Amino acid sequence: MSELREVVVCSPLRTPVGRMGGALADVSATSLAETVLTALLERTGVDPAAVDSVIAAQGYPTMEAPAAGRVAALDAGFPVTTTGYQLDRRCGSGLQAVLNAAMEVQTGVADAVVALGVESMSNAPLYTVEGRRGVSGAGLLLRDALSRGRETVGGRRFPTPEGNVGSAELLRAEYGITREAQDALALASHRRAVAAQESGAFDDELVSVAVPTRGGRGAPTIVDRDEHPRADTTLEALAALRPMLGRGDPDATVTAGNASGQNDAAAACIVTTRARASELGLTPMLRLVSWAVAGNDPLRFGVAPVPAANRALARAGIRFADLDVIELNEAFAVQVLACLAEWGVDAEDPRLNPRGSGISIGHPIGATGIRMLATLAHELPALDGSLALETMCIGGGQALAAVFERV
Repeated sequence: MSELREVVVCSPLRTPVGRMGGALADVSATSLAETVLTALLERTGVDPAAVDSVIAAQGYPTMEAPAAGRVAALDAGFPVTTTGYQLDRRCGSGLQAVLNAAMEVQTGVADAVVALGVESMSNAPLYTVEGRRGVSGAGLLLRDALSRGRETVGGRRFPTPEGNVGSAELLRAEYGITREAQDALALASHRRAVAAQESGAFDDELVSVAVPTRGGRGAPTIVDRDEHPRADTTLEALAALRPMLGRGDPDATVTAGNASGQNDAAAACIVTTRARASELGLTPMLRLVSWAVAGNDPLRFGVAPVPAANRALARAGIRFADLDVIELNEAFAVQVLACLAEWGVDAEDPRLNPRGSGISIGHPIGATGIRMLATLAHELPALDGSLALETMCIGGGQALAAVFERV
């Protein structure tokens, strides 16, 4: 086999992140994906026929868009020769789409691949698995895909009956992390995200979304700003929130305020080689240096970024001290603090999520990995940095990590 080709990332873009049931709730995941893909083509000027494939990440799909990468590509005007599929590695899905694209390019299977991440948690399905066998006197049980996925993600042998929140509380007890420390991290996240909004730091990575009015009458509403960051949050407001598992655990500390949001968004980028980028008139922003995946006990999934990041850094011959940006997704403040404790990184380290993360910006599962990539791609030049780590825990006991270098 020939030597692997070098991979670069071009033009990472994202829509604003909407709140659950908020500004983007009336926009389907397919429409969000079409919006960001259309913007990607418009901003780059790339001939869609030059794209070999669209790999889509989505955690809560429906059969309104099977093999979402293919459907989104067709809807956005790519030719029928552009192939596509979808994948699910839960919270790491978006980054996994980038890595799958990278492997195709590295091995010569493809020359230019679009990695797409999309999620509309506002429209996550309610479903039944009994319906085809008829309706009993008790009627049909409809399951909520959002909550059910968190209960079943460890499979039969590793049940997680209290979902991700229960896993977060386990880390709180194991690491002795206080409610105050969690709320302080959450407040810092919101302040960083709000500061980035107000300074225009997100502008270059954002693609506005036109939301049709209900009934189709009147001009659409243009959403061009993240909806989740709270400029008005305070430590007092965060401290007033009740722990989600407080009724069953008097020591519980995880609240809606120090956990990530449930959100809607899409993000995309082009993965290719330097030579092909030049031919297509693209300007690479990042080079993929190394990556790693790790697995652990589903009940301790929040600290899985520790071995994943350690492996990715070791493969690249890089230390934490060499990094200019550390993008660690904030699934929960408590799991961020647990990871930092293992790494010996201070919670107030300015390299950590300089423009906020899952608690403040939001966590649209399938889109998060590419949302983070778009943000760090613009953070590095703004901070005159070179190296960045992107990593996230994954429900069910996994984590992904990747090291990128500014080009």
